[in-house]
Amino acid sequence: MDRTLRIQLHPTPEQAIALQETLRQFTEAFNQVCAYGWQQHEKNGVRLHHATYRAAKEACPGLVSDQLIQARVKATEALKSAFTWEAKHVASYPKKVVKALKRGKPVPKFKPVKMPHSTSCPIRYNLHTYTLNWERYTVRLSTCAGKQSIPFTVPAYSAKYYGGKVTAADLCSRQGKWWLHVVVSVAEPVVEQCDEVIGVDLGLNRPAVTSKRQFLGHRYWKEIDRRSFRLKRKLQSNGSKSAKKHLKQLRKRQQRFHRDCDHVLSKRIVQNTRPGGTIVLENLSEIRETSKVGRGKQHKNVENKRRLHSWIFAQLYNFIAYKAQERGIAVVKIDPRHTSQTCSKCGYQARNNRRSQSLFLCRSCGYCLHADLNAAQNIREKHLASLACVGISFAGGLPSSSLSSQSSD
Repeated sequence: MDRTLRIQLHPTPEQAIALQETLRQFTEAFNQVCAYGWQQHEKNGVRLHHATYRAAKEACPGLVSDQLIQARVKATEALKSAFTWEAKHVASYPKKVVKALKRGKPVPKFKPVKMPHSTSCPIRYNLHTYTLNWERYTVRLSTCAGKQSIPFTVPAYSAKYYGGKVTAADLCSRQGKWWLHVVVSVAEPVVEQCDEVIGVDLGLNRPAVTSKRQFLGHRYWKEIDRRSFRLKRKLQSNGSKSAKKHLKQLRKRQQRFHRDCDHVLSKRIVQNTRPGGTIVLENLSEIRETSKVGRGKQHKNVENKRRLHSWIFAQLYNFIAYKAQERGIAVVKIDPRHTSQTCSKCGYQARNNRRSQSLFLCRSCGYCLHADLNAAQNIREKHLASLACVGISFAGGLPSSSLSSQSSD
């Protein structure tokens, strides 16, 4: 399995100038390939290479051939993503128009997808353009001024990856500091599989509730988000230069706060699961389009809608996946439909079973339970039922290297 190790470089002033010039030329090559691919609507890497390599070599003479190729590879990835998003955006716009007209609202303005462009594209290195020396704590990088040996430091929380086999790396510059994001290959853990399966219900009020009756996360996280939103609203209404600067700082602070919350939540979920077990999550990739949360003009509905759209589902899933992989735990996703409306005791499904945000009371058998805990148990049972349908015993375990969707039929 691969892990990304972020190390800080400590170049001399002369080395910093060389790195800055290399970064500028790499960004120029990246933007040049993106401009050609966007104009010609071309996303094939081989054709982009033949069409742009010589021009990029003339415009960026300080880059070695491998760095020019890596700039083209990154541009190809950006173009493919942009073209995919453009097709999806164009296909969804008529539906948004029909939906707006049906609700009596003005037609939304069509915003075209812009061409990929970067002001500081991280330089991608591979085994041909950089060498990492763990004993001397130095890294040798290809720059416009030739090969440079630069000392680095490893943060304490990443010390467990020290000495691992390195593959690719990205060089970034942030606020005058240089960081090298190194991909380190780590051996897969050898863990005996167990039959423990834990369902996890993720929500806005309770960050995470497991089928083992564990309520994870803190309620004060929601209040911190409220305070940040109120401050952001005041700054936006001000509109001054200092207010815009404060807004930029506030946005970065919110990103760090949400990232920390997701790290804490994912760590606790994984720690409460036995090595070799299985964690079952809901597939919430389309929740923003399908959810009915926040409909209406009441203050509470508007607040829930805002919180729903600010929730980073993919980041939390990725954190849970890579933390679970180190403990040999499988992570799977299931269809979330009706998990909050079904009784985990008798199986009766009705929308009015959920009396409030936190209360579940079955209309059929009278079973009463916390709504999120009931949903977590349904998530677990839904995964076990899907395994039984295809004749798989959950005691044998599932691959833990990625998130896989299981059928709910």
